[in-house]
Amino acid sequence: MVDVGKWPIFTLLSPQEIASIRKACVFGTSANEAIYITHNDEVFVFGLNCSNCLGTGDNQSTIVPKKLEALCGKKISSLSYGSGPHVVLSTEDGEVYAWGHNGYSQLGNGTTNQGITPVQVCTNLLIKKVVEVACGSHHSMALSFDGDLYAWGYNNCGQVGSGSTANQPTPRRVSNCLQGKMVVGIACGQTSSMAVVNNGEVYGWGYNGNGQLGLGNNGNQLTPCRVAALHGVCILQIACGYAHTLALTDEGLLYAWGANTYGQLGTGNKSNQLSPVQIMMEKERVVEIAACHSAHTSAAKTQSGQVYMWGQCRGQSVVLPHLTHFACTDDVFACFATPAVMWRLLSVEHEDFLTVAESLKKEFDSPETSDLKFRVDGKYIHVHKAVLKIRCEHFRTMFQSYWNEDMKEVIEIDQFSYPVYRAFLEYLYTDSVDLPPEDAIGLLDLATSYCENRLKKLCQHIIKRGITVENAFSLLSAAVRYDAEDLEEFCFKFCVNHLTEVTQTAAFWQMDGPLLKEFIAKASKCGAFKN
Repeated sequence: MVDVGKWPIFTLLSPQEIASIRKACVFGTSANEAIYITHNDEVFVFGLNCSNCLGTGDNQSTIVPKKLEALCGKKISSLSYGSGPHVVLSTEDGEVYAWGHNGYSQLGNGTTNQGITPVQVCTNLLIKKVVEVACGSHHSMALSFDGDLYAWGYNNCGQVGSGSTANQPTPRRVSNCLQGKMVVGIACGQTSSMAVVNNGEVYGWGYNGNGQLGLGNNGNQLTPCRVAALHGVCILQIACGYAHTLALTDEGLLYAWGANTYGQLGTGNKSNQLSPVQIMMEKERVVEIAACHSAHTSAAKTQSGQVYMWGQCRGQSVVLPHLTHFACTDDVFACFATPAVMWRLLSVEHEDFLTVAESLKKEFDSPETSDLKFRVDGKYIHVHKAVLKIRCEHFRTMFQSYWNEDMKEVIEIDQFSYPVYRAFLEYLYTDSVDLPPEDAIGLLDLATSYCENRLKKLCQHIIKRGITVENAFSLLSAAVRYDAEDLEEFCFKFCVNHLTEVTQTAAFWQMDGPLLKEFIAKASKCGAFKN
């Protein structure tokens, strides 16, 4: 289970109360307020109660949890908070509730009166099913199931995206460049806003003094602008710190931009970046990123479960991603962020709970549930025909073309090695690949043969990350053989930049004659052999 006890404020609760928690969030300018939902779907709050942010109907602080009757049974699914603080949440039914500080109409009720209890946000949202909410310091956003985005509240820098700097008292649909696009993810910095659409494009608007919009300049934007520097990559997740932004691609690559006073970009220095720069290039595939608008801390989790942190960590400036002993990114914020708030609504699940993706991964190569076996190099790999048909056009065509009710239960594979074919089948179950670059060459061959373009790109990234002086020419040969032009150019440049070392390796002199001649000719044109 996730240990909420790592947040100091939860030490106020008894073991029985801790055990009852299903979801929780610590918030506030000093991390002195908390809300949690029990397994019985009851909602409790406790803490300092600045600006009535506990929603209890009074301004009294409390170290004893108080029940919020208005939210009990509502099945809260998303929650965010501002710096006032104010709190905004959405339920599984798509309703939105808000309370707390309201000096800039960030509660969306058309007034600037303090919200002392949770009240449903109605204007323009009653007919929408909201699936995600996000808050900046004093503005709020809500994303609907059908991809429409609404914003309201403080707008001094254009963070509401309305085209002006007038505060927005009620939810207003964000359109302009987002018109006709389906938004799938949102995040807020202190006074900036970011959105990801379903084709992987990223848009930003609001304050841009530190380059946190990633537009290549530091001018504020009153309406959404596309982050053109990310053209060619597909972004899955976006996260905003106080004045910096992180973006994760579908291939597990991580980009960062914006303020860097504390090293929160992870670039190895403290220089702001006006455009996205790739970081953690030497690390394995990243599967989750984390940042919070009230902190200058960044965190990421890799496919093997390693958690890294950088930025402001308990007063220190960590300028490069640092490997921690934590099991989740949430622990980074509990132990090292200032203030020690949560970057998301934390779900506390039982250890035996498995998501659909986790269940599928668990059943790969399982003799108990499989209905098909591959034999490669004398070894068996157990799979499920339905999964293969759903995930791969090659198998879908194969099964439909000549297989019938009497189909074989074992398929012999002789054109690929066992590690390569096993990695391919496992990829169909997990969307990830864990191979050394030398084996990734064989997987690149398979991906080319089976027309698996995404896998082909993933193999190229693995090879790029694993290139060394010893294997550079082997990888270059493979890139030429499999017509991977981008990888070929990358390997060529690496070989040229390390020419003295690589020409002393056995792989260089074992290279195919015509390819060796072509390399020498091309490198000579670049002036690599001038000495």
